[in-house]
Amino acid sequence: MPIYTPPIDDMQFLLHEVLDIRSAAIPGYADLDRDTTAAILDEAGKIAAEVLAPLNATGDAEGCTLENGAVRTPSGFRAAYEQIAAGGWIGLDADPAHGGQGMPYLVNTAVGEMFVSANMAMNMYWGLTHGAMSAIHEHGSDAQKALYLPRMIAGIWSGTMNLTEPHCGTDLGLIRTRAEPQPDGSYAITGTKIWISAGEHDLTENIIHLVLAKIPGGPEGTKGISLFIVPKFLPDAEGRPGARNALACVGLEHKMGIHANATCVMSYEGATGFLVGEEHKGMRAMFTMMNEARLGVGLQGYGQGVVAYQNALAWAKERLQGRAPSVPANPDGPADPIMVHPDVRRNLMHQKSLVEGARAFTFWGAQLIDRARRCNDDGAEALISLLTPVIKGFLTDKGFETTVLAQQTLGGTGFTRAAGLEQFVRDARITMIYEGTNGIQSLDLVGRKLPQEGGRAMRDFFEIVKAFIRENEGDAELKAGFLDPLKAASKDLQAAVLYFVEQGIRSPANALAGSYDFMHLFGHVCLGLMWARIAHAARAGLAAGTGDPAFLNAKLVTGRYYMTRQLPATTLHLARITSGAETVMALEPDAF
Repeated sequence: MPIYTPPIDDMQFLLHEVLDIRSAAIPGYADLDRDTTAAILDEAGKIAAEVLAPLNATGDAEGCTLENGAVRTPSGFRAAYEQIAAGGWIGLDADPAHGGQGMPYLVNTAVGEMFVSANMAMNMYWGLTHGAMSAIHEHGSDAQKALYLPRMIAGIWSGTMNLTEPHCGTDLGLIRTRAEPQPDGSYAITGTKIWISAGEHDLTENIIHLVLAKIPGGPEGTKGISLFIVPKFLPDAEGRPGARNALACVGLEHKMGIHANATCVMSYEGATGFLVGEEHKGMRAMFTMMNEARLGVGLQGYGQGVVAYQNALAWAKERLQGRAPSVPANPDGPADPIMVHPDVRRNLMHQKSLVEGARAFTFWGAQLIDRARRCNDDGAEALISLLTPVIKGFLTDKGFETTVLAQQTLGGTGFTRAAGLEQFVRDARITMIYEGTNGIQSLDLVGRKLPQEGGRAMRDFFEIVKAFIRENEGDAELKAGFLDPLKAASKDLQAAVLYFVEQGIRSPANALAGSYDFMHLFGHVCLGLMWARIAHAARAGLAAGTGDPAFLNAKLVTGRYYMTRQLPATTLHLARITSGAETVMALEPDAF
């Protein structure tokens, strides 16, 4: 069975040395001393390793079953879910006015990584609830908040997002689900939604569906979309689940991965729904869910990479095969551990540098969200909006890449079910697809996010990079190993932005043909910035004599690997971007 060890030491290092959260001047952060974060992470880590992880492989093998409209989750899931709910983990960062604990989003992110790495499919049951809660909290009426939020935060009720329909995915303007106004102020919802994660299950007494639909007579396209709360059971006057609503799960998808999460086809046949916010303003409410989900999916991507890497590393230390290029590492044994071979070491360094850099990037993104929400900081809001498609797209691409490299480390054993690595590969694959495919993320980045407010957020990002380099260029070792490579990569990113500025109006195809490479170029610069910040913190710890020297030196070595072996990919991505669309679009459709 695969192993999982919560990376608490690394999380503590990021929180207190790299991000220096207690000095961040964000409300709530001053309370997050080392003992507090250690207590939270230790408890979450125990649940992840001892409760969730043991159910990952069995849940994958057993899957979900549908019978007479009811979905049964795998054995052990309900007991584990009840433990999560009882511990208050679902509402860790939720509003205390509705029963949440009010912790920063950053803390929820750190806890979420451990839960995802331990059992991604199970985590999705309350992960989707979190997004639905956020939409209701942001856009719902006071009565809706009072009715739904306490029960969802407590885990008694769960939530979903219902967006996609059989004939449309990304282009939501084409949805056909109707919402007919009723005399009592409710709406009759009729339509079919597909790929609804946790759309039906046996973990909670009620499921609160947030459904996109069109009210007849509204504007065409996305401007005519509204958002509705459609409960599985209609609550009575006291909030108890009452009559069954006219909705049902009519099918389960048979998927490549995440077998233990019920991916449902939902049918609404005049189901009673309640408008969230204003008529025809559903897209704004939907993006509250969607943006949060995209950040969560980025975390899922690298989270699967984390657990895959851990298992690859354990195998490489134990598997005996061949001899080291120079002096045998295990002279008294029949062979050396494969860890001694340069190609295996390259493989592992690639994985390690990606997942640790991705964790830092995601934690920084979560800190920006806290700054935006808790400080009403428009600049932080604009920056995380720009970075969201990078976090989702780049980190899921690289997370999947990491799982494949981890599987490769095990050789033929990695291809077998018994080793467990193939499940991480299968589960990670969906992260590149759902909540907007990574191609869509790149188009959103270049077409919408980059030019917003005249490119303000992009300029702010460049200033963050330049300021960090300026402040630390007196450190010769940091400059040579980290700042100079970061500066060169940042110049590649600036050149790409200038190319898009020049080509965006004159030849949109040239800009869009380079969007995917731009997302990766940007992602590499972000991870380069993270490794430079990590190196700065590690060097400070070594100079002060604080922290574990072996841990801190490992950070410096891993960071140098990233800056030397991975960050130069920015040059390749820039070359592809500036080659334009000619070779991409040259072949006529009939010639394919």
